[in-house]
Amino acid sequence: MPRRIESLFIDGPAGRLEALIEEPESGEITEAALVCHPHPQHGGTMHNKVVYRVARGLRHSGSVVLRFNFRGVNRSEGTFGFGKGEIEDAKAALAVLRERYPELPYALAGFSFGSRVILHMAKEIADDPAATDPVRLIPVGFPTVRGMDIELADCTIPRYFVHSTVDVFGPKDQIEAMVAQLSEPKRLEFIEAGDHFFAGSLEKLEAAIAALPR
Repeated sequence: MPRRIESLFIDGPAGRLEALIEEPESGEITEAALVCHPHPQHGGTMHNKVVYRVARGLRHSGSVVLRFNFRGVNRSEGTFGFGKGEIEDAKAALAVLRERYPELPYALAGFSFGSRVILHMAKEIADDPAATDPVRLIPVGFPTVRGMDIELADCTIPRYFVHSTVDVFGPKDQIEAMVAQLSEPKRLEFIEAGDHFFAGSLEKLEAAIAALPR
């Protein structure tokens, strides 16, 4: 049976959000994963090549993946929400994913701006006693030059940072210093690549995502 791929619209807080749900190519579905894209005002979309590779790596490991466009991107309605609005968009997308696959544990992943969104979102979820925490967080290419106010120093959710060795938006020394301040469980994995967008190493990125611990 071919894998299920569904294009859909999600009712977001600022209007409809364009989204895509993809199940694994084969095998049992063991996790639901939300993947957030890079900055909407700098060309970020759910079809970004890094986001695509992260999603495919997750599918290879048995995850059903929901990607979506933040407000104001492509066919998603609304206008840029300066980060707070995008966190609300991600919450709406996550609600749909968990409604579709209520029996599965879930993960949050994001690239660049999207990695900041999922970390702030995870903090809000962790602070809500009625909410179910994600089983893991996967921030890819976290942009340290935009600030490191992630508020997750004492977080008990496993955090797997994946980063390019050459990243002008997240220099190696900055991401190492940030992750060092976080409590366990955590991991920082570097991919030998040419830039923030993992130039020349997208296959390695995909393989690294697929191999991350559950």
